[in-house]
Amino acid sequence: MQKTFNVSGDCKPALHYMVDLSSRLKKIKGMVDSGQYFTINRARQYGKTTTLRGLANLLKDDYVVISLDFQMLSHDDFSAEAAFVRAFSNMLLDNVADIVPDIQKELKLFSEHTANTFTLSSLFRCLSKWCALSQRRLVLIIDEVDSAANNQVFLDFLSQLRGYYLNRDIRPAFHSVILAGVYDIKNMRRKLRPEEAHKLNSPWNIAADFNVDMSFFPSDIAGMLTDYESDHHTGMDIKEISALLYDYTSGYPFLVSRLCKLLDENLPNIKEFSGALSPWSIAGVLEAVKILLSEKNTLFESLIGKLNDYPELKRMIYLLLFQGQSITYNADDPATDMAIMFGFAKKSEGTLQISNRIFETRLYNYFLTLPEEQAQDLYKLAQQDKNQFIHNGRLNMRHVLEKFIEHFTEIYGGQKDKFYEEDGRRYFLLYLNPIINGIGNYYVEAQTRNQERTDLIVDYHREQYIIELKIWRENSYNERGEKQLADYLEYYHVKKRYMLSFCFNKKKNIGVKEIILGDKVLVEAVV
Repeated sequence: MQKTFNVSGDCKPALHYMVDLSSRLKKIKGMVDSGQYFTINRARQYGKTTTLRGLANLLKDDYVVISLDFQMLSHDDFSAEAAFVRAFSNMLLDNVADIVPDIQKELKLFSEHTANTFTLSSLFRCLSKWCALSQRRLVLIIDEVDSAANNQVFLDFLSQLRGYYLNRDIRPAFHSVILAGVYDIKNMRRKLRPEEAHKLNSPWNIAADFNVDMSFFPSDIAGMLTDYESDHHTGMDIKEISALLYDYTSGYPFLVSRLCKLLDENLPNIKEFSGALSPWSIAGVLEAVKILLSEKNTLFESLIGKLNDYPELKRMIYLLLFQGQSITYNADDPATDMAIMFGFAKKSEGTLQISNRIFETRLYNYFLTLPEEQAQDLYKLAQQDKNQFIHNGRLNMRHVLEKFIEHFTEIYGGQKDKFYEEDGRRYFLLYLNPIINGIGNYYVEAQTRNQERTDLIVDYHREQYIIELKIWRENSYNERGEKQLADYLEYYHVKKRYMLSFCFNKKKNIGVKEIILGDKVLVEAVV
């Protein structure tokens, strides 16, 4: 059977092209060997289940591995303690082969009893007895543990689990406990209704730090593509394609695999990539990125759903995207906590950044196409103007800037009460979005995002346009020397660069001009 790239469920080495997880699994096994209780908390579709199954396989020779998935339990299974004890006992009997005979009899008794006789205390006494009788130490792994986090029976289960683990020097208990899900134990209050907040008992969060990086680095992606190349012989430049996939995804496992799946399965059906132009090329990756950004999938639906569920999170993401605010990482801030937990953002040098270019562009597109944004005059004018900017398949960026300045001046000229300095980036993106939508993509260069300057990278039909969005105050917009401008051009290895300056100096010269810098050209637009 030929391997495929997988984006649904866990990856299986015999069936799927996948990253070599052996080094990560060895690190996690080290935590298990030292008897730690820890949680693996990552955003949706970050490879948690694949990692857990690989770990269970690695541990099976040294431990009795109890690997469970709480998604397999129903709502009724959490309706009362006795119902949970029955369901949990059945899961153990179904999933664990190496059960001590006496314990197996007791679990069968729990699983078959219909009266509300057995409690969590009964279950944990049985589990403790199992730990005492077993010749090998027991390791408990629970995947999707937060799927039941808004239930009192689950919280009581977690309390018992903690109590036995803490007292394992007095009473036999699991050697190691691993809980996996999106929500960390300390964040399970997010799944409780306000009136149920008293259910959360913070001392339950006894988990050790889990610092194993589960993202895919370029070398990881290269290893997966080497496996693919040995089967398909595409002639791709593995190092180049791996680096490009990482640039767009920052190693988010689902995004890497989804782009690879599109390159492998979808692009060969597109006329442009059915001949001499290989899907496994820079052009192919850009096309796959465009397809990914336009599709509906469970990951994107989950992200947008979280924005609608948590207004404070939505506000933070908006500030990061449009106003260039440097948001300092604050572990005690709920919005910061959620942004990282749900995968929107990552911590970098003490500040928050959007996790990757794919998320960033998808989020820009979401905010810019909200009904209130589409009702803006600039958006409507861009839709009317869009056909005049494309000539022979190429985007005339200078003309885009000229028309933007014309419309912007008409709408906002002299109306300070309707425009704030930080809104400049949003208004240009609002105008640009309908012009390139469906054909081009854009993203912000993370290293330049601040309140003064943003470098916008636009990809349109495999041609790249670098646009520096700048906020100028007083006379500073005339003071940059030619060498500094030339250095900017050199940084991106391009001959032509664009700069859009939002200037709040009354003596500014509105319009577009070209500055020749040796063999390079700067197209400067001032509004």
